[in-house]
Amino acid sequence: MTITNHFPRGFLWGTATASHQVEGNNTNNNWYAWEQAGHTRDKSGLACDWWGGRWKEDMERAAETGQNTHRFSIEWSRVQPTPDRWDESAIEKYRSMARGMVERGLTPLVTLHHFSDPLWLYEQCGWETEAVLPCFEKYARKMAEALKEYVSTWVTINEPNVYALNGYVAADFPTCPQGHKGMAVALRVLANMLRGHAAAYRALHEIQPEAHVGYALHYRPMVAARPWFPLDALMRKIQYDGINMAFPSAISSGVMKSPLGKVNIPEAKGLQDFVGLNYYSVDTVKFDWSARKELFGRRYYPADSDFSTNKFIANIPCGLFDSVRWAAETYPDTPIVITENGVEDADDKLRPRYLAQHLQQLWRAVNFNYPVKGYYHWSLVDNFEWERGWSQRFGLWGLDVETQARIRRPSVDLYAEICRENGISDEMVEKYCPEVREKMFPGRNVAP
Repeated sequence: MTITNHFPRGFLWGTATASHQVEGNNTNNNWYAWEQAGHTRDKSGLACDWWGGRWKEDMERAAETGQNTHRFSIEWSRVQPTPDRWDESAIEKYRSMARGMVERGLTPLVTLHHFSDPLWLYEQCGWETEAVLPCFEKYARKMAEALKEYVSTWVTINEPNVYALNGYVAADFPTCPQGHKGMAVALRVLANMLRGHAAAYRALHEIQPEAHVGYALHYRPMVAARPWFPLDALMRKIQYDGINMAFPSAISSGVMKSPLGKVNIPEAKGLQDFVGLNYYSVDTVKFDWSARKELFGRRYYPADSDFSTNKFIANIPCGLFDSVRWAAETYPDTPIVITENGVEDADDKLRPRYLAQHLQQLWRAVNFNYPVKGYYHWSLVDNFEWERGWSQRFGLWGLDVETQARIRRPSVDLYAEICRENGISDEMVEKYCPEVREKMFPGRNVAP
């Protein structure tokens, strides 16, 4: 007899993408400038050629393999190429994307800001000053009016913590031409992103009262390397609070808390209709005098981890359960959506077990009555991974960058079976990742 871990009826099964990573020929934003300056491993070029129309075939693939939703983002620099002009043809193209998804049975989830800023905003130092706020609100209003016929679920900002810390502390992301850096600037950027989220939230609800609006948090569970050692425990707390808690603290209380102090942002309190969680792995934290950029807390994966291709991600499924539990306890009775989860794996050897094991942990969370409503795998197709370029392959479908050919990986079929069944079974695990069947379904003997 087959054992299946079923999800609730109406569960959302999808994949996620972002505009700059898939569209191609985005030449009017901060990331294009960053690429041209040589700060990325590769250049995005055509990316996945979505702007050229290949989104249609990718959405066909998503629909044909059982998905019922897709998360994609708007490229702000396309719809507002200069501060005083809207490009109605670009807006219409996004309308056609959203409409095309609906026609294929896919519920669109739209992200307004996914790391990329228009070049004109970048040149004004973007989110460093409050001058961005009326600009972002106008942009949110414009897109709500344009897409409300097809879209009712919105992410205002994707991973604000990553945007701020990778830009202003790690220096991997573009900030502004003056190259401002430091934790104090990162904190100011996060505060302005919170204000921007609040303004966009209210604007979206004003135009579309039935809207469901949230943001997507990159959540990193952390453990102390030596829990008994006070400095490891202290560094774990500093790292955890610094990376994870700025936005959540402000949404909960109206006060943004960080290791450098507090900022009152009362207008952000309570402004989320769902919790968007991006989860990839768990960090181990150890006190290290040499880790100045990380505030003396070195984050790493244990040497015996189940690593991805470039050791960028360790396969730690229980961290997804812990992330959902944190969200449910922090925001009681608020729906939770896994807005990203996935692994870089060009050979598709790790991805099947990563996917299966993480979804079983998500099923566990559902059975704790945590209100999980959907799951978006990162990603549908290999895409341009920011400063890391084409060195990481996160897609269910592979991509030949030269020919634009899509390559069907085994994980496509595993995820299709999961989506169609609305659950994961021991037979699926035996078929696609038998190495973890006993761990996931102990004592189950699958007939040959």
